[in-house]
Amino acid sequence: MPELPEVETIVRGLAGKVVGKTIARVEIRLSKIAVAPRRVGFARAVSGERIAGVARRGKYAILELASGRLLVTSLRMTGRLVVAADGHPELPGTHLVLHFAEGGRLRFSDVRTFGRMRLVESGDAWDRELGIEPLSAGFTQEAFIGMLSGRTTPVKALLLDQRRIAGIGNIYACEALWEARIRPSRPSRSLRKPAICRLRRAIVEVLQRAVDLRGTSIDDYVDADGLQGGFQNNLSVYGRDGETCPRCGARIVRTVLAQRGTWWCRRCQR
Repeated sequence: MPELPEVETIVRGLAGKVVGKTIARVEIRLSKIAVAPRRVGFARAVSGERIAGVARRGKYAILELASGRLLVTSLRMTGRLVVAADGHPELPGTHLVLHFAEGGRLRFSDVRTFGRMRLVESGDAWDRELGIEPLSAGFTQEAFIGMLSGRTTPVKALLLDQRRIAGIGNIYACEALWEARIRPSRPSRSLRKPAICRLRRAIVEVLQRAVDLRGTSIDDYVDADGLQGGFQNNLSVYGRDGETCPRCGARIVRTVLAQRGTWWCRRCQR
């Protein structure tokens, strides 16, 4: 599933390709993919709109329309947003296409069909349940300490809770916890201040490195040009069960925590 670095990479790629373009028409091939407010037709409402900007919130890619409306896209497991010239071969599972008046199109493909592109009316607080952005100035040491305080939730499960921190998924939770030398199942409230500071720093550094390398391509993720990222070549533990820990040489293990596969090192994450 695309996480913060992947969605950030997609959004940056879209910025130079779709901003300023006008949506001439919308082609919807699978109705559940396109979501609109009640009694508002998605295709009719979006056609004629100009894309004024692009943004990211957590794991969501956002097209900001000139009218003040938003197109908020959740890529879920296998979603892709790729800009292509007219006549360019399609990706498998393309279910929604925005055709631009200036030529070219934005294709939303999703083989497993879990993703959605939602039309949000101007002023709708659609993201009110999303937590703090971990690459923002608001993700301070004090804020993070308050987030963990008194909670018995395993620290990895807390990192995955989008209501607290928006954008971290399984890959980067595993990587940050390894970087900070913290056992994923450790209760959040048991972390002392030095460990919390290490973890906060690890979260920021791991996410930023992944953004710099344009995300992690393990299964389906590609950027707005249809190209893979590069962080998969720098993973320390995720997906590496049975391999050697790059820090201490012990064997990396895979366990299940909160119904998610979790990769870690028993020796240096105590």
